[in-house]
Amino acid sequence: MKVEVSLAAPRGFCAGVERAIETVRLSLAQYGKPVYVLHEIVHNKHVINELKELGAVFVEHLASIPAGEVCIFSAHGVSLAVESYAKELGLRTIDATCPLVTSVHRMVEKQHQQGIEVLIIGHHNHPEVEGTAGRVRSGVHIVATEDEAKTVQVNNPHMVGYVTQTTLCKGDVEGIIEILNSRFPGIKGPESNICFATQNRQDAVRVLAKKAELIFVVGSKNSSNSNRLREVASSRNVNAFLIDDYYDIDEKWLEGVSKIGITAGASAPERLVDGVIDWLTSKREVVVQEEDGADESIHFQPAVIAVV
Repeated sequence: MKVEVSLAAPRGFCAGVERAIETVRLSLAQYGKPVYVLHEIVHNKHVINELKELGAVFVEHLASIPAGEVCIFSAHGVSLAVESYAKELGLRTIDATCPLVTSVHRMVEKQHQQGIEVLIIGHHNHPEVEGTAGRVRSGVHIVATEDEAKTVQVNNPHMVGYVTQTTLCKGDVEGIIEILNSRFPGIKGPESNICFATQNRQDAVRVLAKKAELIFVVGSKNSSNSNRLREVASSRNVNAFLIDDYYDIDEKWLEGVSKIGITAGASAPERLVDGVIDWLTSKREVVVQEEDGADESIHFQPAVIAVV
């Protein structure tokens, strides 16, 4: 059976991920190995393994890093407490936080300075949300669901603002924002802080879902934006699978399928997509076409110069 494969556009690396990876690579070139990274620089096991081979050491705790060594903060951002502790430990820090996440930090800081309690719409325990919540000392609440939006308590219902996690999808936040607007008239906040790259990739999946019987989302299981892509596809009643690489594919999924869509999360390298196509080509007669999509030409400069 001939299989038509449609490739989402855009897909894969976003500007923030490219910046974070480039920051680690340039740091290794400039300072030598090892260079330490607090948490995963981005959520993709293939990227992490490649950087480990180059000499990056990933740690979960700052105390694991010897004094005087270079420490890179991941693209997800960190709290003020983490920055302060790194300084206390005598570490030379490089901030690889995605600039779009940094802009959310600034919103939270500004609202806090104005005496506004901030509601962060996002997932509990996600590193981006934890870092954003930690940009101020108090007056922050995390709201992950519509039920939590209905019950969250604030000191002054007339002095409330909100921001959103950048890697969500519109469906995650619309209902929550509607409830917050109802409970707190005059609440201050953007429509959402979902980043342009996240939104573009979700829109591209919606295009795929109109023609595909099956969609592969290439990305690691702990990648928030990759999980959202799979959810967007599933919400269009299309079978969708989140796969790290072609090794995760079960050939039974292809039975009776003649139209397949492929996309990749913002932290997944394009070579993994190529691997999926090669695998499909080894199993079926495949015709590949690239979809039209938003053009992404933004590039963020690496953060190596920020060593302090």
